[in-house]
Amino acid sequence: MKIETIAIHAGNHVDPVSKSVIQPIVMSTTFERNAEGGYDSGYIYSRSANPNRTALETVLAQLENGVEAAAFSSGNAAGMSVFQALEPGTHIICPDDMYHGLRNQLKALFNGILEFDFIDVNDEQVLNQHIKSNTGLIWIETPSNPLLKITDIKKVVSIAREKNIKVVCDNTFATPVCQQPLTLGADLVMHSTTKYFGGHSDLMGGALITAEKSEFWDKIRNVQTMGGAIPSPMDCYYLTRSIKTLPYRVKGHVNNALLMTNFLASHPEVEAVMYPGLSSHPQHDIARQQMSGFGAMFSFTLKGGEAKARKVINSLEIFTQATSLGGVESLIEHRASVEGPDTKTPFNLLRVSIGLEHIDDLIADMEQALAAV
Repeated sequence: MKIETIAIHAGNHVDPVSKSVIQPIVMSTTFERNAEGGYDSGYIYSRSANPNRTALETVLAQLENGVEAAAFSSGNAAGMSVFQALEPGTHIICPDDMYHGLRNQLKALFNGILEFDFIDVNDEQVLNQHIKSNTGLIWIETPSNPLLKITDIKKVVSIAREKNIKVVCDNTFATPVCQQPLTLGADLVMHSTTKYFGGHSDLMGGALITAEKSEFWDKIRNVQTMGGAIPSPMDCYYLTRSIKTLPYRVKGHVNNALLMTNFLASHPEVEAVMYPGLSSHPQHDIARQQMSGFGAMFSFTLKGGEAKARKVINSLEIFTQATSLGGVESLIEHRASVEGPDTKTPFNLLRVSIGLEHIDDLIADMEQALAAV
């Protein structure tokens, strides 16, 4: 099936009792045992499994062409389960502009338990130089947050395979509508489902999807069940519902991003635009090869430094100054001030999550904000 059909049908089944077309919400935390003490429904306790979470994990796995998915209460919880499943002393290679939430998580919670290096994973020579005998995982994020770097997934996978190293790809910015890392050889895909999957800035979640069932995947499943960082049945229901429109929402987001970045690229007040859909992007050709769409996230830097960037962001009327991304509303933020003192993000950079408002209104708003300063 095509992705639009998967999004609508894979996470739903007609209720056998009521015959409701949409699967109901099952709020029960526990399930009845039969006379022999077994569980006819297959459900025991909602921390280990719940019908709504099963529906969500089913559609997530199929969207990414994986064999199984595990849903979590947040993207950070999903990422942490990967790190918790690794043997102590394992070395991880991460991108130097890794999402700051997971980067800080590694530094604060896993320092002394795991080893990790933050490098330019796009530089093949640098990547090979940092592989050690205990390297067990290469973490990639493409497009990256917030610099929109593109990593050649096939190339990294090829290097990792020679050393029996797992590759995990954070696919949050791209979504499976624009990119499917498992088909390019990655072992696991991670998502913050809070973002485009939810799509309305009103629920939180995370997910991992695996290319194959393995001992490592079993460990991740154990972390999910025993750690208990799971989404509620209500969150699973609403997330599954939102996914039904994901392919069409993403197409609208991408179309708006292409038009807005072309506008910004030609504006005299703009220093640079970071968006893989532009031919000026240094990895545009790689993006064309491995992506079916270029996503809807972009960043741009302004002439005049941080002061100019802050004036622009405070002059906008339709764009909301807020963290997060993937909602129907357009968001913009001064990213360096969010990431903290060790940020590598330029202070004249603004990160944009383009929404689904009419593009003429968005461009007009950006135009007046750039003219106002």
